[in-house]
Amino acid sequence: MNTNENKTENTFRQPAPARSILKRGALIAGAATLSIGLMAGLADNLLTSHGGANAQPIQLSGVQMQLPSFADVAEKVKPAVVSVRVNSRLAATGEEGEGGPNVLPPGHPLERFFRQFDEQQSPRLGRPAPERRAMSQGSGFFVSQDGYVVTNNHVVEKASQVELVTDDGKTLTAKVVGTDPRTDLALLKVNESGNYPFVQLAGAKPRIGEWVMAVGNPFGLGGTVTAGIVSAQGRDIGSGPYDDFLQIDAAVNRGNSGGPTFNLKGEVVGVNTAIFSPSGGNVGIAFAIPAATVNSVVESLKKDGTVARGFIGVQIQPVTAEVADAIGLKDAKGALIASAQVDGPAAKAGLKRGDTILAVNGEKIADARDLSRKIATFAPGSKTKLTVWRDGKEREFSFEVGRQPAA
Repeated sequence: MNTNENKTENTFRQPAPARSILKRGALIAGAATLSIGLMAGLADNLLTSHGGANAQPIQLSGVQMQLPSFADVAEKVKPAVVSVRVNSRLAATGEEGEGGPNVLPPGHPLERFFRQFDEQQSPRLGRPAPERRAMSQGSGFFVSQDGYVVTNNHVVEKASQVELVTDDGKTLTAKVVGTDPRTDLALLKVNESGNYPFVQLAGAKPRIGEWVMAVGNPFGLGGTVTAGIVSAQGRDIGSGPYDDFLQIDAAVNRGNSGGPTFNLKGEVVGVNTAIFSPSGGNVGIAFAIPAATVNSVVESLKKDGTVARGFIGVQIQPVTAEVADAIGLKDAKGALIASAQVDGPAAKAGLKRGDTILAVNGEKIADARDLSRKIATFAPGSKTKLTVWRDGKEREFSFEVGRQPAA
């Protein structure tokens, strides 16, 4: 029997395990609870000043401090932020992901029984497994007047239909222009023509301790504004080779995925993508994709529908203090080649197992992750020079950057 069921997809992405206390798998500030219902968008045009953030002086140990008001900034940017509503098709194979599209809670004895019954009976009755539909919610924001919208890949990756709900309650249909799973970004385009309010991406990273404001659709409530500070930069949460997240302490919850975080000028400094939470709720540790990354990915998606990244064709590992001492390096920096792909760009250039890459085009490499990010910025086919440590001395190698295989 075919079933069409609404569900709130728990598309939260949670940082991965290894190297940190963060565990992979649970929560990306993604889809929100449908039963709560409200979906409204947020955010608006670019601001070129501090938005007149009114400050209220307070005294702390004799030192006067200023606490900002976010009211003017929120009023300006909210019209550009939208709620993203996604319909997706799910196969009835028990692989729907955490929660599944079931009314009964996961693990409930009856829920397990009905799922197994559907799977067993469909083949016996000579009909295909029933198609299930899920509805999830996230956030997004306009980045151009003609209707381009940025959100997270995990919000729309299984979408069969995408709708956007604006701050004034209007519903718009949209298509997926392109996605980039490696950075968890997606670009949408509104089908209806019009002049839409939009916001600008910031040209520089915010400083640690700077005030920021997140706008989004937590738990389907829409139009929600929360504030906090940038608590860290350059976070690696184990989600991929290009991790370089901003950490913010503004309240970010399910449904905030794909929503923007603004500075006091009303510029987007990051796109909310993940939270760390044992329970699924906000604990003040959220991660946002930096605006510089968003800008480059959006430009590529708008132009080609995909992102072409440079590829070197090696397996790399960190240079530990022990490794550095063993190969005669003064500092434990660079990326050690564990293996070179046969006929890959690096192998063709003469690089081999045991070589340590110290610099790219003269720019020093801090570690293996730094090398991955730098190589990814080169266009496939471009000529690049690598500084390599081999047999106790530095050598220069030139090679042609390859194209990274699709995710």
